[in-house]
Amino acid sequence: MSSKSPVCFTQKVDVLELLRDGRARTRAELVAESGLSRSTVGARVDALLGHGLVVVAGEASSSGGRPPARVVFNPTARLVVAVDVGATHVTVALTDLSGLVVDVVTLDLAVAAGPDVVLGAILREARRMVAAAGRRPAEVVGVGVGVPGPVEHATGRPVSPPIMPGWDGFDVPAAVQRVFDVPVLVDNDVNLLALAEQHAAWPDVTELVFVKVSTGIGAGILAGGQLQRGASGSAGDLGHLRVPWVPDSPRPADDPRDLEAVASGPAIAERLRGLGLEARTSADVVALVRGGDQRVHAAVRQAGRDLGAVLSGVVNLLNPSVIVVGGSISRASEHLIAGVREVVYGQSIPLATHDLRIVRSRTDHTAGVLGAALLVTRQVFAEDPLPHLIRSG
Repeated sequence: MSSKSPVCFTQKVDVLELLRDGRARTRAELVAESGLSRSTVGARVDALLGHGLVVVAGEASSSGGRPPARVVFNPTARLVVAVDVGATHVTVALTDLSGLVVDVVTLDLAVAAGPDVVLGAILREARRMVAAAGRRPAEVVGVGVGVPGPVEHATGRPVSPPIMPGWDGFDVPAAVQRVFDVPVLVDNDVNLLALAEQHAAWPDVTELVFVKVSTGIGAGILAGGQLQRGASGSAGDLGHLRVPWVPDSPRPADDPRDLEAVASGPAIAERLRGLGLEARTSADVVALVRGGDQRVHAAVRQAGRDLGAVLSGVVNLLNPSVIVVGGSISRASEHLIAGVREVVYGQSIPLATHDLRIVRSRTDHTAGVLGAALLVTRQVFAEDPLPHLIRSG
């Protein structure tokens, strides 16, 4: 009987995982870095080459004889469908395995139209994009979907989402799999924004909280580099936390309210109407902020203080390295961030704030689909991806 071990695709340090950093390597370098045998690495590289998942990337220098070839990861070998469902719009993108957007479109479509209408439009666009790219549906390895409401992550079903009528308990993965027979991952939109922000702007940070301030308020929490969803998927629901009273608050100390009721876009708009300004929505607030009215700036800064009063407790509890504030209100003005900093740095314990950075989001309007793509690729590569990637090729 041969003493050689059979080729194993479940080693702790896999060839494909090493190559995903984009650096070309020779087979000898892969042997040294992976700890795998030369025969195992050779078989693995041959399989990856055969399916287009790695490609030859030139030759290394040689001290004699034929120079060894280098191989590099080919992220364009497969595709991901990434979807960001918002309250009034839907963004659908096609990405490669690195999250690079191949094609993207945003539709004016309200989530309140219901899952059949929204998912039908999403799937039509996704099929069109795959065809327009000259690719086959079989080359799609997964679909990631972000929605503006709580999700039972294990099943991908929204759970009592307040602004998503008709979506409660709806089997989103099953509906998508009627067109794309691949893994379908569904998550709350702010969790995906947290993934995207960490990937694009803070790759070395493992403790990060992303806060979205728009029509509603929610947070995505990364601890140890991993999303924290809680026992049932409701982690990060900042909007329903009561706001501690802070000095100079325009509301009485005996008027406790949830954060969303005092610091969201519609809440700020209500405050501005009390000042005689015409504002109903987050978009109205953004337009008024850009107009330079000092009353608006003061109202937004107060919303930041109220947000900071809640986040100071989060900082003491979780001790993040970075708090990122995103959403339409933060993009329009620094006053929201200023209010948050004022209270968090003043109320949280010094050890937790010593190196804490509170910053505005650096990602753009495609952050939601980038997060959805990352959700898929992280799962695909979490274990041995080759059988799945071969099956989808």
